[in-house]
Amino acid sequence: MPPIIALDYPTLTDATALLARFASSTPLVVKIGMELYYGNGPAALARLQAVHPVQIFLDLKLHDIPHTVERAAFQLGRLGVQLTTAHAAGGLAMLQAANRGLAAGAAEAGLPAPKLLAITQLTSTSQSMLNTQLQIPGSVAASVQHLAAIAQAAGCAGVVASAREVPLIRAVTKPEFLIVTPGIRPTPVADDQVRVTTPAQAKALGANAIVVGRPITQAVDPVAAYDEICRAWLGEKEDS
Repeated sequence: MPPIIALDYPTLTDATALLARFASSTPLVVKIGMELYYGNGPAALARLQAVHPVQIFLDLKLHDIPHTVERAAFQLGRLGVQLTTAHAAGGLAMLQAANRGLAAGAAEAGLPAPKLLAITQLTSTSQSMLNTQLQIPGSVAASVQHLAAIAQAAGCAGVVASAREVPLIRAVTKPEFLIVTPGIRPTPVADDQVRVTTPAQAKALGANAIVVGRPITQAVDPVAAYDEICRAWLGEKEDS
């Protein structure tokens, strides 16, 4: 899978302007998060696909009681997106409900069901925050590994986790289990995401896909920035 571009924009105008820079033949996967989706609604998906034939990762991080999540997931299943998310912290029953809802909604719409990725620990979660603020004992890595095992038991296609935890997740999941890693930076500089890695590091650790936002969307030349990240992710050398 090519690097997933996080379209973390407030307006659809900004998001479509970015996509318009890319050749229509370039296969793109984009992540639509809460800001863009809540501000523009489901119609935003069709608008984006009218500009570029993108695959869509709809990252809304469902987290509620199982019944509510199942009904919300039913609606998401009707949208024709390829990936979506729910918090693993919601538990086994909630993740199972999300999968049921996605399958039912997609079936009603005559579409393939989106793959559900479970959110483990956000890349902004530090060890201190986990133990002191959230009052969860143990290490971040152990928590991520535990939540990944729950996600697999619930029938999720994979998880979202820092690339640093990929080897631990691989130890408790099947080979086909997807690990999608955010917190990717071309150079190892942290910002509000404290557990960051480079594309090459994520690849070496065994991630299936990476999510990249600001290094592309805030670049002077987003297409060139994307191409550079693709080369790093695929292990290709830049032409001299």
